[in-house]
Amino acid sequence: MGNPRVLVVDDEAQIRKFLRISLGANGYEVTEAATAAAGIAMVRAAPPDLLILDLGLPDMDGQEVITAVRETSDLPIIVLSVRSLEFDKVEALDRGANDYVVKPFGVAELMARVRVVLRPRGAKDAADVVESGGVRIDLARRVVTRDGDELHLSRKEWDLLAVLAGQADHVLTHRFILKEVWGPAHTDDTAYLRVYVNQLRQKLETDPARPTLIVTDPGVGYRLKRGE
Repeated sequence: MGNPRVLVVDDEAQIRKFLRISLGANGYEVTEAATAAAGIAMVRAAPPDLLILDLGLPDMDGQEVITAVRETSDLPIIVLSVRSLEFDKVEALDRGANDYVVKPFGVAELMARVRVVLRPRGAKDAADVVESGGVRIDLARRVVTRDGDELHLSRKEWDLLAVLAGQADHVLTHRFILKEVWGPAHTDDTAYLRVYVNQLRQKLETDPARPTLIVTDPGVGYRLKRGE
């Protein structure tokens, strides 16, 4: 099978070198591109296992690169950018990025996120059970237990939890969750979403005031954290 192949698209040579060394030391095969056009061409010619993408590219905004890649590929995309505004994060995730890391970043954190997005897709897609701490979510049987005791969820609470668990370890935007659970007419009802997230936390979390299962990415959305 060989080592996972990672394409780094960033116009800063120092960043590319740093990532090449860091990823290489962790067993990844790295290729590089300094422009959006080159990166898109490389994805289409020989799709990598992962794309790490900067947004501030000289010939095209990285947001447009995400859209272009998603036209032909569902490969995992991690955005690595100095842009820290919520708007930029939400836009990248809504366009199809799997994760968003703000520069400067820690190598350990980046490697952890790389491992998450490179988990075997078949295993992720077919996984009927998601576990974290004492919580066990059986998506096929629609059963949730905490420390072995079955929990009773309302239909909407289950629908919300199923969406989060179906893409565990990935931040999902408010708009995406609302569309999936309540439909396109409710994509701006973030206050409504907060109510249901709070209800789930009351039932699932050991300390709902300090959630460790359903965590918030402020201004962006929520992530259900899978236990290691």
